[in-house]
Amino acid sequence: MEENSVTGQIVDSAMKVHTALGCGLLESVYEACLAHELVKRGLSVRKQIAMPVRYDGIELDAGYRLDLLVADRVVVEVKAVERMLPLYAAQLLTYLKLGGYKVGLLLNFNTVHLQNGIKRIVN
Repeated sequence: MEENSVTGQIVDSAMKVHTALGCGLLESVYEACLAHELVKRGLSVRKQIAMPVRYDGIELDAGYRLDLLVADRVVVEVKAVERMLPLYAAQLLTYLKLGGYKVGLLLNFNTVHLQNGIKRIVN
């Protein structure tokens, strides 16, 4: 499955979760529900994947974690924040670079209309 198809399924699933739950919950709730919805659709989902940093020829576990990796190709960073900061997009771009992934989605569920909380990042 190619990235555009996967991102479409992720966005559709996120919209379904947001419609059912609304805003104001913890990120972990949205992450769990989104993962469940994606698995129901037949997509592989890995949660809280350690993302090591390679520096000076060694691999360091610096505590970074991908929220979700869908179909082994799209990184999803789940937020439930009052406002999006440029730092969040930079963080996702760094995850894409570190993992060798092409596409990521930054999803902020703490919005009245989820379409205002979706940002697609391409490496």
